[in-house]
Amino acid sequence: MKAIPLSIIAVLLIAGCKSGPEEADAYGSFEALEITVSAETGGRILQFDPAEGADIEQDAGIALIDTTLLYLQKAELDAGMKSVRTRLVSINAQNDILAQQIENLKVNIDRTDNMLKEDAATRKQYDDLTGQVAVLQKQIDANNTQKASIAAELQVFESRKATLGEQIARSCVRSPVRGTLIEKYAEAGEITAAGKPLAKIADLSLMKLKVYVSGAQLPEIQTGKNCTVRIDHGKTGYRSFTGTVSYISGKAEFTPKIIQTKEERVTFVYAVIIEVKNDGSIKSGMPGEAIF
Repeated sequence: MKAIPLSIIAVLLIAGCKSGPEEADAYGSFEALEITVSAETGGRILQFDPAEGADIEQDAGIALIDTTLLYLQKAELDAGMKSVRTRLVSINAQNDILAQQIENLKVNIDRTDNMLKEDAATRKQYDDLTGQVAVLQKQIDANNTQKASIAAELQVFESRKATLGEQIARSCVRSPVRGTLIEKYAEAGEITAAGKPLAKIADLSLMKLKVYVSGAQLPEIQTGKNCTVRIDHGKTGYRSFTGTVSYISGKAEFTPKIIQTKEERVTFVYAVIIEVKNDGSIKSGMPGEAIF
């Protein structure tokens, strides 16, 4: 059997190495945008239906907190406003009566004026009638002042009612983003308080791979530039995605010792965040690697 030259064997080995997967430039793990949803009002949780792992639409209701006390307070305000409006109706009725009395007096004033010209009435009679008109007009003005006070009182009721309405609306806990409910901190029937976390929702449609690169690699990386992102697929394979560099740290994450020779400067590492559209195969915390 003829021996194969060593040079040919070396070439074959180099070719075999090149046919394998390309070496990654940086390694890290995936992160998702996680939002903690908290209660804005206190009370008993009446409903909390979504289970962990459920897909949640943006602005969808995920929990309902008891609003019975708020509705009772709102009903009390409605009763108070009704009573105030009744006072307003009464004042308007009084003003109508006073206005009619003024009209009647004006008729008598006209008659007295004509009689005065014929010396059939006295100046005192005429002045008494005009004086009564002035008194009635002042009563109307006083009633109108009360109307302004009642209007201000109604405005206070309206403001308190609007506050209760907002509290009732906030008793329905809604998701601020579209994502996946990854963790629940409470269940229906429990008592919660304003500011207490109820659930954690993650937007898994856009994952962020946070990797660290050396100072020597930094000139090759630019914000907005596309790169290749890989995750493990099987025991030896990879699955590739297209990622976009969204952030490059302006400060080194690691500082070497005092003596900073040219060789040691490469130990500076900088955080780089790469955004990757997720088709559902990338999970939060999963390791990944980037090729720039």
